[in-house]
Amino acid sequence: MPGRKFADGEVVMGRWPGSVLYYEVQVTSYDDVAHLYTVKYKDGTELALKESDIRSQSSFKHRKSQSSSSSPSRRSSSRSRSRSRSPGRPARGRRRSASQSREHKDDKKKIIQETSLALAVLVLFKPSENNTKRYNGEPESTEKNDTSCIILEQKLKPDLEIKRVLEHYSLRSRKDDKKTEEIFSEKKTFLAVKPVEKVPSKTKELEFGGRIGTFILILLLPATVFYLLLMCKQDDPSLLNFPSLPALESLWEWRVFGVFLLWFFLQAMFYLLPIGKVVEGLPLSNGRKLQYRINGCYAFLLTAAAIGALLYFQFELHYLYDHFMQFAVSAAAFSLALSIYLYVRSLKAPEEDLAPGGNSGYFIYDFFTGHELNPRIGSFDLKYFCELRPGLIGWLVINLAMLLAEMKIHNLSMPSLSMILVNSFQLLYVVDALWNEEAILTTMDITHDGFGFMLAFGDLVWVPFVYSLQAFYLVGHPTTITWPVAAAITVLNCVGYYIFRSANSQKNNFRRNPADPKLANLKFIPTATGKGLLVTGWWGFVRHPNYLGDIIMALAWSLPCGFNHILPYFYVIYFICLLVHREARDEHHCKQKYGLAWERYCQRVPYRIFPYIY
Repeated sequence: MPGRKFADGEVVMGRWPGSVLYYEVQVTSYDDVAHLYTVKYKDGTELALKESDIRSQSSFKHRKSQSSSSSPSRRSSSRSRSRSRSPGRPARGRRRSASQSREHKDDKKKIIQETSLALAVLVLFKPSENNTKRYNGEPESTEKNDTSCIILEQKLKPDLEIKRVLEHYSLRSRKDDKKTEEIFSEKKTFLAVKPVEKVPSKTKELEFGGRIGTFILILLLPATVFYLLLMCKQDDPSLLNFPSLPALESLWEWRVFGVFLLWFFLQAMFYLLPIGKVVEGLPLSNGRKLQYRINGCYAFLLTAAAIGALLYFQFELHYLYDHFMQFAVSAAAFSLALSIYLYVRSLKAPEEDLAPGGNSGYFIYDFFTGHELNPRIGSFDLKYFCELRPGLIGWLVINLAMLLAEMKIHNLSMPSLSMILVNSFQLLYVVDALWNEEAILTTMDITHDGFGFMLAFGDLVWVPFVYSLQAFYLVGHPTTITWPVAAAITVLNCVGYYIFRSANSQKNNFRRNPADPKLANLKFIPTATGKGLLVTGWWGFVRHPNYLGDIIMALAWSLPCGFNHILPYFYVIYFICLLVHREARDEHHCKQKYGLAWERYCQRVPYRIFPYIY
């Protein structure tokens, strides 16, 4: 195995991926398996480079001095003489000395290179591309728009004319022209500089408390779900009144497990239907883009039709309420089996398919966070399917079952106002998620987190059985609220939803097409990755306005349950903790990804989630 050439901490010259430019970088680490150096640019950007893309500073400077051997005065005089000659007099041109011919050729190459570099700067100043000047830490304005591109393009027109004249009156042979075209085509690769993401290497920074923390969470999450459901069944669901544990045999029923499997595979069948548009996700580490079928709304409508048919034929959804704990146990068992399958299959996955945050080499940690980023069976994407379908739509079915159970148990002709508010608010939330299904492709769950126990249990157990806690609570603990209180809670939910939806739409539209004329009023800070950080609109108000809207809605969902017990407020308390933790993860990843640009953004937008508080 060849040894490494450059040591940690050594300052060298590194080639920016996809370009011909070298910049001063510092070696931070070396991967013995992938044979890649992790280097850090002056603006804080970290990339993985091959040894062939790194040179010592001494050799780089020596080569640079050799390339500029001819004097400026000689080049200037050569240019003046060449302009005085007529291109129609080749006889005298052939009598020119070899040195004059070389000088003439060098002049033309220099002008072409300068023009090429100017064109590169023109392209890189656009918001949708990269600006390589930032990698050297050169000063720049922190906000960009398209007007600078127009001014620069006008300034470059004389240089472009010079280039065209020189090409038209070239005295070289066609063979030389062909070589020049090949060289120029190589330079064009610089015009579309794309940062190449490094292939996932070993995860060094462990989250969630590392191996010990993830092991505790694997045990704690199912215990929390069962504890909450047992508490809701009690007449006095106070925290000090610990529920009695049921007999183990009462927690499992094969019929219930069969109903759960039927539900899961029914949603999978809806997912595979050839309806809805097919879109591409964000580029993976190897540049490949996966395709996703967007048909969540169709799956929801087909599910609603199926539930309506069951109610028409007098099928009792009350069965779901009576066996609620058994359904939760069945879902937990299935998610555990799915997590084991996902980890076993990930052991044979290529290195480039592994998740950036789930490749630590520790079984427990990788099993929890997910070892493979996008596990697929053919075109069936397991993670994407579980994110929205069985759990999220199942949440609404559970809410409906609780509404019907309340009416049956309390002999009501119509649901209580509290139950109507909870069902309506959460129905809006789920339908919004399905309607904007494409937006999930840019979330951290899809782009960064692998598919392991954390997401499998969260999607199939935590979402449907914990998020429906308010409706389950109201069945056994009815709460009466007045119409003015209901109106105030509705306004609060609408405010939260407006912030949540408008912020997410603003972000997703900007990520998909930064040059959209509808977004011309938005200002942003350009980054070394080619993406921009919004500093106007909701994203100039706080760094995570979508989290703020989410928390406001979570509070509105809990308020219809009254203030007799804290149990229905578990969701909003948990959600605040979850989003604060996720915000900390986002901050860490953005700091590594965007470097100095992220620091400027934090200075511009100081508040994380809650304005003037946090």
